[in-house]
Amino acid sequence: MILVTGATGFVGGALVRQLAADPSFNGVVVAVRRKPEALPQGIRPVSVGDLLLTTDWSAALQGIDAVVHCAARVHVMNDKSSDPLAEYRRANVEGTANLARQAAAAGVRRFVFLSSIKVNGEFTDIGRPFTANDVPAPEDPYGISKHEAEQLLRQIATETGMAVVIIRPPLVYGPGVKANFESMMRWVVRGVPLPLGALIGSRRSLVALDNLVDLIVTCLKHPAAANQTLLVSDGEDLSTADLLKRMGMALGRPARLFYMPSALLKLGATALNKPGIYLRLCKSLQLDITKTRQLLGWIPPVSVDEGLRRAAEGFSP
Repeated sequence: MILVTGATGFVGGALVRQLAADPSFNGVVVAVRRKPEALPQGIRPVSVGDLLLTTDWSAALQGIDAVVHCAARVHVMNDKSSDPLAEYRRANVEGTANLARQAAAAGVRRFVFLSSIKVNGEFTDIGRPFTANDVPAPEDPYGISKHEAEQLLRQIATETGMAVVIIRPPLVYGPGVKANFESMMRWVVRGVPLPLGALIGSRRSLVALDNLVDLIVTCLKHPAAANQTLLVSDGEDLSTADLLKRMGMALGRPARLFYMPSALLKLGATALNKPGIYLRLCKSLQLDITKTRQLLGWIPPVSVDEGLRRAAEGFSP
C-alpha cells in the first residue's frame, strides 16, 4: 500500500490517478489537510494537518509499504516573510524528517522524496549539465531546504534501513500547470509579440508531468532505485525561442517572436526590477539523466511535443 503526500497538488494529483489505475499496487492512501471534493475510486484519504515537526502520521501510515512525499512549502516568488529560510525549513526539512522517522518506525520499506534541481544550483554552462553526482550548490531558501531535507533522509536511511529515493526534477509542465509556464502559454494564445527571437543559445531541461509520474512509479517498483539520487527530464533540452515556437504549435497559435539583443532584454528586466525573469529566459539549466536511464532502464515515455500538446489541452486562456 502506498501513501502519497501532497496528493491534491499538481504532481501529487497526477500521481494518485496513475497509482489508482495500476493494479500492481495494493491500495493508495492520501494524506490531506482537509477532505478533497473528489478522489479516484479506491483512494483512502486520511487527515493529518500541516507538514510540521509535530504532525502525527500514525493513522496515515498504518499498513503502508512505501511513501511518496510530494508535499512541501513550494518555491515562492517574491517571498514576503521576514525569514523565508526558516519557513521553508519548518515544512521541508523538519516536517519531512518527522514523516520519514515515523514511516521507518511503522515499517515502511521505501520513501520516495520529490526534491528539486535547485539543490544542484540555478544555472549551468551550455554543454555542462548538472548530474546526480555533482556537489550540491543551492542558492535560494527553497533549494537550501530541499538539500537539507535530502541530507536528513539519507541519515535516517542509514540509521533505520528504510530505502530512500531522491528525485530532482526541473520545471514540471502539463495539464493545469500554473505560474510562469501558464503565463507563457497565455502570451502565445493572445498573440502577444515577444522580444525573444534571439534566445536560441541557452538550453533548458523541462519535464512533462506524465514523465515525472512515470519515473516516480518506476522508483516505487525498481530494486535498483533504492538509496539513489536521480535527475529527471524529457531528455531533450530547448532554447527559449524553440520552446515558444513548439508551444505555439501545440496551442494552434504561432508564437510571435521578434529579435531583441539579450543586452537590451537584461536592461529592460533591470529597469522593471525583474532580474530573475531575464535569468530564467536567457540562462541555461540542463540536466544529464544518463544515470536514471542506465540504472533503471528508464526512457521518458512522452516526447516534448506530446507533453506540450497535453499541456495545451488542459489550458484555459
